[in-house]
Amino acid sequence: MNSTAQVLADFRSQVTQLLQERDKEWEASRKLVEAKQLAATLGRLIVEAHRADVPVVVRDAITLALGGSEAARIQDLPGSRLKELTGLPPTKAVRALCVWFGVVQDPMAQWPATSLQSEEIEAFTRTHSNPFDLLLDADVASLLDLGAGDLSFATELVDLYVAPLQQRQRELILHGLDRLQPGSKLGGPLHPERERLNSLRSRTGLSFQFYGNQDMFELGTLDLTGKLAPRYTIATCWAPATPTFAYEPTRLSDQVITQELHRTKGTFRQASFSGELALEVQHGDRALLFPAWKFEIRGPLALLDLLARRGHLCVLGAVDTQVFWEILAQLLDDERYRPSNQPFTSDNLRTIFGETFERLSRLTLGETMSLSDCGSLRKQIPRVLPLLSAQEPFYRFRSIQVRRGAIFSGLPASSTARRFSDMVEESPPWMLILVPE
Repeated sequence: MNSTAQVLADFRSQVTQLLQERDKEWEASRKLVEAKQLAATLGRLIVEAHRADVPVVVRDAITLALGGSEAARIQDLPGSRLKELTGLPPTKAVRALCVWFGVVQDPMAQWPATSLQSEEIEAFTRTHSNPFDLLLDADVASLLDLGAGDLSFATELVDLYVAPLQQRQRELILHGLDRLQPGSKLGGPLHPERERLNSLRSRTGLSFQFYGNQDMFELGTLDLTGKLAPRYTIATCWAPATPTFAYEPTRLSDQVITQELHRTKGTFRQASFSGELALEVQHGDRALLFPAWKFEIRGPLALLDLLARRGHLCVLGAVDTQVFWEILAQLLDDERYRPSNQPFTSDNLRTIFGETFERLSRLTLGETMSLSDCGSLRKQIPRVLPLLSAQEPFYRFRSIQVRRGAIFSGLPASSTARRFSDMVEESPPWMLILVPE
């Protein structure tokens, strides 16, 4: 077990290393320690310290060193504590923490957005087997990873694209978020390792931020504080969660969904584990523990709405069979694919989806098909998330590609995708590549 002194020394070293790579942010941090900005800056830093995946020792030390955000002047802060945290005198120490936690951006500042039009992106996807290569072609290389988990996909993406982008004198903007609470005892291997986080944060040629304990459907605070771009060149989600996206609430009643959960998952109840709320699921003779929100149902329409808002190109990877067909039902135009209160099962998929089921089932691993070859794409997909000002209540995708498999040569993938080959009872998953209109 690391001593408190060693943990603080490691953090101090990481901050020093990061400052060597963040000249622009360091310069921009000057305005954040001006008298009129100081209280707000200290408050933002404390919020970020509690949100970020940092050791509890560091989080508590930051809270004490920043005086609970009540200091009116830099001189009111405990200089010795700030020195222990960062190795710097008070003013520079606060600036260094601003750079570390990414609060340098002015909340109203806009992240750069690609100028590519949807028809250009559609043409790209038809001629390139790797959708992530759009990061090299677009004028802005930015990606939002929803449900980023252990950051395995983010790490593979960075390893593939940062160097070629640097050769073009360009930076990769990579933002990830996940609902798992940093430090939680629940969620196991899906938590990112601190070494991986630190490596991504300090990587040259990469503008990286990760937000833990963050519901992807509650992004208001991140948007208001300028932490997220309004839209990214690519938005992606790997292994969309089951059962969260496996049932669509607009076609299945709460009662039907609850019955299906009990039928397929077994009995479950709210419980407590190490002081945390948890969901206890009885699986045979074992009781499994999950985060308390594990069985919250949002459905594919919410996920598709979010992706279409946030990405000029949307990629869903390692989509399991149950989630895939529920998503597909919302993408095809014919109402027959969305029967009311009729859950999809292995027994009725062939009947409901007909020739579409037959054609897609014949896809071999690595093979791609345009969904419009199976049937008309839905012309008006209803928005189920709160409408933004002047936003239409419907949207559509101009092209959708379906690819069979979890991993593909040359493409980055998540650790969950790479584990599918070991899941002998699981049928091969799917990838969806969607271009919003």
